Amino acid sequence: MFKEFKGAYPVIITPMNSQEEIDWEGLKRNIEHFISEGVAGLVINGSTGEFVSLSKSERFKVVETAVAQIKGRIPLLVGTAAETTKEAIEYTQQAEAAGASGALLINSYYAHPKEEEIYEHFKAVAGAVNFPIMIYNNPFTSGVDISTETILRVGRDIHNITHVKESSGDIRKVRDISRQGKGFIKTFCGSDDLVLESFLVGATGWISVAGNAAPKLVTNLFDAVENKELEKAWELYDKILPLCRFIEESGKYVQIIKRVMDLKGLAGGPSRKPRLPLTPEEDAKLQGILESLFVIQK
Repeated sequence: MFKEFKGAYPVIITPMNSQEEIDWEGLKRNIEHFISEGVAGLVINGSTGEFVSLSKSERFKVVETAVAQIKGRIPLLVGTAAETTKEAIEYTQQAEAAGASGALLINSYYAHPKEEEIYEHFKAVAGAVNFPIMIYNNPFTSGVDISTETILRVGRDIHNITHVKESSGDIRKVRDISRQGKGFIKTFCGSDDLVLESFLVGATGWISVAGNAAPKLVTNLFDAVENKELEKAWELYDKILPLCRFIEESGKYVQIIKRVMDLKGLAGGPSRKPRLPLTPEEDAKLQGILESLFVIQK
């Protein structure tokens, strides 16, 4: 059982066929691809994995399939988001029972809960399991920017809440949590276009959408920081930043990564509607970025 999470973790798609049904064999092939590329870990059933578009049974099967395919070779984090605490507990318990390494847990995303409600939500879910939990702050998705104080309180009070994925886009928050939370909570960057800045102020990992396209590059970027090779890290960051910006600014991160997987000869497919495919202009821009990264060839 992995207790420590560190490095670049691609948050992967749920591949589908033309009928918008899950491509289970494609999911297994994709996982093998990422392991062969040397990633530090993987995340499933996240926003990039279209968890809100999946049924409960599908989410459970994604977990079971991924655990069976990985066979303990790298850490696997499972997104266990749900609108109610009761449902979040069910998803998190299932992930633990299936053999996942930990959970990635956001607050309710429709109710816009208050700070004390967020605290109690995280506490209840964490108290229902024994494995590590990474909480998730993403105001753009959930409508709530969890305060630094609440994040630190959660990490201080709840022994198995060990990490936070910080996606507010506020580098000061990454800095403050990383420095003030030493000894009880560690920070992962959740904003692809702020990753090097996040590492420099104390983040120890990266939940990476861009890592789907360039898993070795994101791994090398993290390793360069770890080895204090900052000039190399900046070179790698400058290289991947156009892709990171496109992902962050497009509003179509799921469709972008599914298209990336198709272009790389891996399992991608369509997103479930109402998500629509990339426009011809968006597709051309993406392919230009991927060609510059040598991910695909002309």
